[in-house]
Amino acid sequence: MADVNRGNRPLSPHLQIYRPQLTSMTSILTRITGNALLISALLVVWWLLAASTSSEAFATANGFITSIFGKLILLFSLWGLWYHTLAGVRHMIWDNAIGLDLETAEKMGWAVVAGSFILTILTIIIL
Repeated sequence: MADVNRGNRPLSPHLQIYRPQLTSMTSILTRITGNALLISALLVVWWLLAASTSSEAFATANGFITSIFGKLILLFSLWGLWYHTLAGVRHMIWDNAIGLDLETAEKMGWAVVAGSFILTILTIIIL
């Protein structure tokens, strides 16, 4: 028989007591950065196609990419590339059944986040 007190119980997991976990947030961010990198790749393809067609098309594309907005897109793309790469390495480690306990998984999550920022800054300094 159906439970008649269904309206008195909270949703599962209840939104007021649910605490997002680092591993779930980094997994979601990995998917977001993967999609964002696709958009960045299309921007680079546009720039290359414009360079191969005419000087006017190249001036338009190059003007956009070298603008403040274009540079911000490239900066976030660089960070996204490092983040997505490090998260992929973390998943390859997990595929070998290494570091699956909660403490190690949490440390690896923070390592991916911190490492992506450090590698982005180093790349900017080097280039």
